[in-house]
Amino acid sequence: MVTVGRIIRPHHNKGHVVVVPETDFPHERFAVGSTLYREREGRVEPLVVSANRERDGRWVVGFEGYEDISAAETLRGVELRIPESELKPLGDNEYYAHDLVGCTVRTVSGDEVGTVRYVDLSTGVALLALDEAGTVLIPFTAVICPRVDPAAKVIEIDPPAGLIELNRPARA
Repeated sequence: MVTVGRIIRPHHNKGHVVVVPETDFPHERFAVGSTLYREREGRVEPLVVSANRERDGRWVVGFEGYEDISAAETLRGVELRIPESELKPLGDNEYYAHDLVGCTVRTVSGDEVGTVRYVDLSTGVALLALDEAGTVLIPFTAVICPRVDPAAKVIEIDPPAGLIELNRPARA
């Protein structure tokens, strides 16, 4: 299963929730009638979209069976997922965020910087969040990341001077 959005909170009193999308295809993923999945108590449960609208880069979504704010509150923090088999094929130099997680990041000169822990899609440019004695953020752009090989679990970066040091936690 692949995460396509995260529910952050209820929206008003009709059982709707605010979703931060983690997909390039939110109009399809959150379309009325589409089925998303959540995990609860070790089981995968379907959630069928009954209403939607885009609002300020986020989505307000209703689900069948969630008719009031109390029901919507039970969805707070839920990751909305789809089976990996439902992913669309991507073009050249396009990647799914989950394929980048776990990749080793090293500079073009061979210095290892860290491992991708997650991809932050909440900003205008995707950021690779590296787990390296804290969090180092690397903009995921063609200029900074000239070689990306998810199959080999390697991302080669050519960072501008000071980028890594700028957001690397101070060492004792």
